[in-house]
Amino acid sequence: MHDTTALLVELGAVILGLGLIGRVAGRIGLSPIPLYLLAGLAFGHGGLIPLDASEEFTMVGAEIGVILLLLLLGLEYSASELVTSLKTQYPSGAVDFVLNATPGAVAALVLGWGPVGAVALAGVTWISSSGVIAKVMTDLGRLGNRETPVILGVLVMEDLAMAVYLPLLTAMLAGVSLAGGSLALVIALGTVGFVLYLALRHGRLISRAVSSDNPEMLLLVVLGLTVLVAGVAQQLQVSAAVGAFLVGIALSGEVAEGARKLLTPLRDLFAAVFFVFFGLSTDPADIPPVLLPAAILAVVTVLTKILTGWYAARRAGVGSRGRWRAGGMLVARGEFSIVIAGLAVATEPRIGPLATAYVLILVIVGPLTARWTEPAAAKIQALRGARSGGAVAEAPPKSAPERRAAAASHDDLTPEPAGEARGD
Repeated sequence: MHDTTALLVELGAVILGLGLIGRVAGRIGLSPIPLYLLAGLAFGHGGLIPLDASEEFTMVGAEIGVILLLLLLGLEYSASELVTSLKTQYPSGAVDFVLNATPGAVAALVLGWGPVGAVALAGVTWISSSGVIAKVMTDLGRLGNRETPVILGVLVMEDLAMAVYLPLLTAMLAGVSLAGGSLALVIALGTVGFVLYLALRHGRLISRAVSSDNPEMLLLVVLGLTVLVAGVAQQLQVSAAVGAFLVGIALSGEVAEGARKLLTPLRDLFAAVFFVFFGLSTDPADIPPVLLPAAILAVVTVLTKILTGWYAARRAGVGSRGRWRAGGMLVARGEFSIVIAGLAVATEPRIGPLATAYVLILVIVGPLTARWTEPAAAKIQALRGARSGGAVAEAPPKSAPERRAAAASHDDLTPEPAGEARGD
């Protein structure tokens, strides 16, 4: 078969398969990410039917997928929102980093992967999946909940931290010296600060220069600018993904809204290609040996993410139920974990299978913890209350204020049906 013909056949089959997979995932209420990864594993090296003709095209499509993921993420936030999150959420961001990056770093060192592997796996276990979490919140009808701004604040802190983490990881993977790594970090911090300054002071001018009433022109200008800046950022060892994220932050208002509508379908297409490509580059035979460490790491980081959300919501004055809901909602890992593993796999090939198994577990467990963490916590606390209530049955009658306080406490622990707006 001619090379071009084989490319078209394979590419058409892949895109059609992704569409069918996405439809199946939607019907069963599951994120399509694990199914995309499984499809890549099935048709990659060591899989059922290797896709050789379209491998190079898929690799380029995967790069574009990462760029579009980060661009759309940047378009969700304005510079003022990021600055506000930095001022109010930095303690929660610090707790999030310590609790969730540490298990990955420790696991990598125990497995003998060295400092570079430790930094990479720390990022895999640290960053929650904004895409999966946003979808789950919408599905459960929790966008109006009091804990939702807390969840979004933690996610914003993670996304902004990527602007520093990714350049540092890229420099370490490139094997640069300590001085080179420090220089890359300084460049990254300077670039982020400069873009935030421009967006805060001159965001309207930037958006006006990019703006166009013609959707075709707007699409071409925004996409071309993003790819160009991503390439320049890659050349400066800052990371193409960070460059795309900063372009998204710099755009605001109607331009950001219009670009988001135009680019969302492209993002979904190329992001799916990216997940498939990651699966294609992982040998399925490498997965079973890492299932146990991936499962242990998943259990540990489920608990640490729940604790992170509980702490962040408590700082914001959210009630007990909202704290547990916030913790359960943050569990899912997805696109960022795969992006980080994709960067590191060339230097530390063993991280690919472990990251794939880890994400497969948590992208499925995440929606379950989002739904059931709060009812489970309420039930456990109710059982404890019942047991302790028996021990204090002979206690003197409470005063009216004490009875009202006890009733409020009991109401705060009563589970509510999923999908109902809550104010605590």
